[in-house]
Amino acid sequence: MVEFVASYSTAQPVRDQRVLAAMRKVPRHEFVPERLRHMAYADTPLDIGAGQTISQPYIVGFMVQALELKPAEKVLEIGTGSGYQTAILAELGAEVYSVEVMEELERRAEVTLRRLGYGNATIKVGDGNQGWAEHAPYDAIVVACAPERIPPALIEQLREGGRLAIPLGRAPAQLGGQELLIARKTGSGLRELARMPVRFVPMVQAPRQP
Repeated sequence: MVEFVASYSTAQPVRDQRVLAAMRKVPRHEFVPERLRHMAYADTPLDIGAGQTISQPYIVGFMVQALELKPAEKVLEIGTGSGYQTAILAELGAEVYSVEVMEELERRAEVTLRRLGYGNATIKVGDGNQGWAEHAPYDAIVVACAPERIPPALIEQLREGGRLAIPLGRAPAQLGGQELLIARKTGSGLRELARMPVRFVPMVQAPRQP
């Protein structure tokens, strides 16, 4: 059995068997450029163009595990990127709504996901800071890019009892510049469950329409 392990000592192994099974089933090489396919199953982030990356498999597994998903739960993903994490969520039976700010990446991810048969994932081009209010409330929200602080729209669109996984901070160049926050929404706000150091690309705000 593959067990993804991070390169820093604060990490915890991914133990959820459903998540591990989904990661074994989803073909990560389908989500990376042809020139990097020989590295598709290395536990490392890879360049996917447009200044973006496909996340390290361990981090994807850890974040998805933290969401504690049940089949048919509704998930909002911010930062579709290559669509790999979207596929993992869909493989787990979630109803996935994913927002990607870059049209080039959104188009490519949608083609890949449709080709692989993930009809339970819906993607749109948009500003991740605004979430996707049309389908709220969500049982879980996972963010694959780092804002400085949690966008208020995401908190509003998460149902009470829902889980949030989001990296925070704007300094990805050095480990320690960002932290992954795992939290649960309660009647009085967000309750922090865990933090760990990470490196993610910054969240990009969509340009305003003229």
